[in-house]
Amino acid sequence: MSKMNIRAMITVGMLSAISYVLMLLNFPIPPFPSFLLVDFSDIPALIAALTLGPLAAVLVEFLKNLLDYVMTGSDTGVPIGQTANFAAGVLFVLPTYYICRKFQSKKGLVIGLITGTVTMSTVMGVLNYFIFLPAYKYFLSFELPSAIIVTGIIPFNILKGVMIGIVFFLIYFKIQGWISTKQQLDSAMKA
Repeated sequence: MSKMNIRAMITVGMLSAISYVLMLLNFPIPPFPSFLLVDFSDIPALIAALTLGPLAAVLVEFLKNLLDYVMTGSDTGVPIGQTANFAAGVLFVLPTYYICRKFQSKKGLVIGLITGTVTMSTVMGVLNYFIFLPAYKYFLSFELPSAIIVTGIIPFNILKGVMIGIVFFLIYFKIQGWISTKQQLDSAMKA
């Protein structure tokens, strides 16, 4: 049992480090506001979810953002951006995981990725309206019109989810054998 826990901790640590590096390779997409950046750091969290379960995915998202906060800090001293990134990642990865587990097929993966994208986009729109944009206004005296949620943030999150989904879909079938082996090994160690 302890070998499984150590292996899981090592896997989560490695995926978190990869996720952090991918987070640094971010880029803007015109015509969206320049503070909205796309990165592919949710892909290691998706891998963690499918190999180790949802808690591992949440840990990867948390550790990635903790590393980012420690390494780069925050303009406000409060990790608003990191908290928003964590929320967006969890809102994308968990629905994808649960749908993929229920329907273990290519179609299930596609439906899961679409569900994760819609969930992330919708809930992040609400969270930005009530929490994140007011926090930026409070801590930085930086105010954005609330219309940016509909015209910028929600469409951006949809595009980001589609981009991450396409890349993950392509990667998943290259590593599907490894994921299956990992799941079988973990199941055998639990028995």
